[in-house]
Amino acid sequence: MSNLTVGLRAEFELTVTDADTASRWGSGLVPVYSTPALVGAMEKTAVLALEKHLPIGQTTVGGRIEVRHLAPTPVGMKVRVAAELSEVEGRKLVFKIEAWDEVEKIGEAFHDRFVVDQFKFMEKVRAKG
Repeated sequence: MSNLTVGLRAEFELTVTDADTASRWGSGLVPVYSTPALVGAMEKTAVLALEKHLPIGQTTVGGRIEVRHLAPTPVGMKVRVAAELSEVEGRKLVFKIEAWDEVEKIGEAFHDRFVVDQFKFMEKVRAKG
């Protein structure tokens, strides 16, 4: 985990589609970018920041996300998400994440991810089923 240092960053950009809307996700009745879709984009961006920095056989899993969805975004508008690794505490990684549409800041979050051995993690999952 020595390659995991504070300051690792990634950005991700998407265009809001009908599949991303609150009315489609069931998280509301309006056809705007949904909070669940925003959370997914935020987690994806944190994962992108870690690409090529984890040893073979290790991955990360999300453990917590504290998100504020600040403004609506219509279908067809671009959204840009930026994630930065702000703390490394053993296996726990803390990200600060922000998102903007073409007009304004639309979201911010703190997100914890945990480094796990992929094989051992999946063994635990299989043991449940």
